[in-house]
Amino acid sequence: MSDTSPLRRLHRVQELDLNLDRLRDEEGNISPELRDARAEQERLNNALEDTEITLEGVEKNIRRTELDLSSIREQVGRAREEQEKNAFDARAQSQYGSRIQMLSERADELEEDLAPLREQQQALQARAADLRGQHRALRPSLGALEEQDEARVQGLRDQGEADRQERAQLAGNLDARTIREYDMIRRAKKGLGVVEIKAGRCSGCNVNLPVNVQQKAAQGKLPPVKCPSCGRFLIRLDLA
Repeated sequence: MSDTSPLRRLHRVQELDLNLDRLRDEEGNISPELRDARAEQERLNNALEDTEITLEGVEKNIRRTELDLSSIREQVGRAREEQEKNAFDARAQSQYGSRIQMLSERADELEEDLAPLREQQQALQARAADLRGQHRALRPSLGALEEQDEARVQGLRDQGEADRQERAQLAGNLDARTIREYDMIRRAKKGLGVVEIKAGRCSGCNVNLPVNVQQKAAQGKLPPVKCPSCGRFLIRLDLA
């Protein structure tokens, strides 16, 4: 079987595919520095988001409490005006006085509620500002690491360009049906669609192959002979 036989070419396609697989796997191998920087960015983003959500809730409580306090103060003011206009006896004075006292006590309670809310607001605002500052400080180093990684990935893709071109040329000269079946087998069988016969065994699954299967595979003709166990295409590379 010559080096230009269809199965030899298909085996070469697989060699190129495996190398391209390796290069693609390497693309995902980012540096520990970049991985740590991305993790820190995500931590800061999550912490800032949580802080801003909590701050929004606190500020909502502050606005609601301030509105309630403003309403109570208005009620106190109106009650005092009504007291001056309408309280002509001791009983009326007492009734208005009780109402004013009740409203004033409620206003005092709301003032007391506002104090810790405003302290919490200030603390959260300071926390958010600090997190934004950390995020800004991280940005230049993260950007530089991302640029380095983009250059690394581009370098890997450049390395694979010659392989992609050679694969396209080889695949274009092979039977389309055989290529489609090879691709399906390769996806299903951990990247190996074509395997060598070694010492009478399939090197893909190590099953002992019948003699007639070995002899037929040795002819190197299409359609390729498949391993009866794993279904991969079989090839004899030890033949001239």
